[in-house]
Amino acid sequence: MPNPPAPQSKVPTVAIVGRPNVGKSALFNRLLNRRVAIVHAESGVTRDRIAATTDWQGRAVHLVDTGGLADPLGASLGSDPIRVGITEQAEQALSEAQAVLFVVDVTAGLQPMDQDVAARLHRHALPVFICANKCDNERQDEDAPIFSRLGFPFFPISALHNRGIDTLQEALLTALPNVTSASGESALPPLRVAVVGRVNAGKSSFINRLTGVSRMIVSEVPGTTRDAVEIPFTLGHGAAARPCLLVDTAGMRRVGKIDTAVERFSLMRGEAAVERADIVLHMIDATRGPGDQDKKIADLIHEHVRAGMLIVNKWDLMSEHTTQRQYTEALYRTVPFYRDTPIHFVSAASGYNVRRTIEAVAEMAARLDLRLSTPAINRAIVAATEHHAHPMTGGRRFKIYYATQVGNRPFKLAVFVNDPKRLQPDWREYLIKQLRQKFDLGGMPIVLSLRAHRSPEPSTATRADQPARNAKPARPIHRVRHAPGRPNARRVKRHAARRV
Repeated sequence: MPNPPAPQSKVPTVAIVGRPNVGKSALFNRLLNRRVAIVHAESGVTRDRIAATTDWQGRAVHLVDTGGLADPLGASLGSDPIRVGITEQAEQALSEAQAVLFVVDVTAGLQPMDQDVAARLHRHALPVFICANKCDNERQDEDAPIFSRLGFPFFPISALHNRGIDTLQEALLTALPNVTSASGESALPPLRVAVVGRVNAGKSSFINRLTGVSRMIVSEVPGTTRDAVEIPFTLGHGAAARPCLLVDTAGMRRVGKIDTAVERFSLMRGEAAVERADIVLHMIDATRGPGDQDKKIADLIHEHVRAGMLIVNKWDLMSEHTTQRQYTEALYRTVPFYRDTPIHFVSAASGYNVRRTIEAVAEMAARLDLRLSTPAINRAIVAATEHHAHPMTGGRRFKIYYATQVGNRPFKLAVFVNDPKRLQPDWREYLIKQLRQKFDLGGMPIVLSLRAHRSPEPSTATRADQPARNAKPARPIHRVRHAPGRPNARRVKRHAARRV
């Protein structure tokens, strides 16, 4: 199972709490100087804990945004799993924090809910700073002292207009342990692993099972997860340990079924997570099977040329008469793109095969930076060409002279050919499949960058189109050379004619 990263525990954590719709996510984004959390006028947009590490004056600070605490202290939350989850996530953030930013809305004044949140915070022996948000001008600053009744120091700020943020940061740094920036802690950048899929596929349950804690809110209500939540963890142990970020995303729905702006933002966050990921885990609900939206998700992964793995969740709910082989064959017929993609059948509820999945992620991560020798690549291309030659087009054949690796993530080959326009798409896919099988690159994208080694061969021979008389084109790598010392029949015949 993945392990929580050791360096992260040394960085002081600051939790951002408050009642709904006071600007917690806006302040979170402002302190990070980038847009991470979704900000919208709708109440209760943030549900899961959203965390990120930033640098303030050379010091590392770990910020955690939480959902709105709308329930009075000690009140029964009833049977609403989302409300229960939001409260549990906020309490967990407070238990891990070294300081708290308590956000209130100065335009709404002191509310009973603010007093309920303050009562919760008084139970924790933590330094608390009241952020009187939405003080967009000096006149509104005069309304902030009313929040001193809550028993904590207050700071008039405006997350939207960046007012009072510097003063708040300086006061907060004095209450935190001095830890230098974590930017140079690891020589390797964190590996980004995104988990994507349709709504209710079980992504959050899968991540909770992987991390071993209830990190994400799990509910049968579609669309429970809204933000793209990054969860740090470590692959491996000791010197081979690799820092990673596990990214949970909102369920992707068809654009025509999206009703609200929040859903559109969630979809955009999910697509951005795929674009930034090193490995994408596409999760499918086994009981529903792949649908049209899964095809679009597969196309999205293919479009961004990302390494992929297919996770079929809820396998424990499938009938005993359906085997994994039968399901895999049906899946390949529905989504042909996944024919060369590793497939793992899991159950996030019971934990079945989850450990093997994370081991497969580690194996794929080790192949991301694989470097292959040029001779090995060319031998593989020769073997593929001899097994199935490229068909003739216009009386001429597409020829490959040689190839060499020029990049990773994605795995990229520069292929020198006679005429790039002659390569047929079907034969390109055949060659990529042969290379993927030869070098055990299942799920890894392979990009062929075709480069003309000389001018394309003309279809109609004219004197102006002919290559220079002394030009010596390179031999294609699949052409068989004559054995050394063996005379060429045409050359012997030509010299004999000259002597006559």
